[in-house]
Amino acid sequence: MTPEIIYTVAQNAMVVAVKLTVPLLLPTLVVGLIIAMFQAATQINESTLTFVPKVVVIGAVLLFMGPAMLQMFLDYFRDLIKEIPLLIG
Repeated sequence: MTPEIIYTVAQNAMVVAVKLTVPLLLPTLVVGLIIAMFQAATQINESTLTFVPKVVVIGAVLLFMGPAMLQMFLDYFRDLIKEIPLLIG
């Protein structure tokens, strides 16, 4: 197993990790920004006002994107398992 193979496997793992986290992080970031602007405009500093909408958005994203995200992870893992003989040899 050469260093190039290790770098390639690690790079592919990082790409998959980014692809799996971006659908969760971007909507949460947008909702957090909107709520922060609302709180700044109204001077309401309630912690649950930021927490509850973010949890709802994460739940909605997982509901709609969860199967696709799981399939992406399983495809990566399946390909990685299939490549073990090539990676070792």
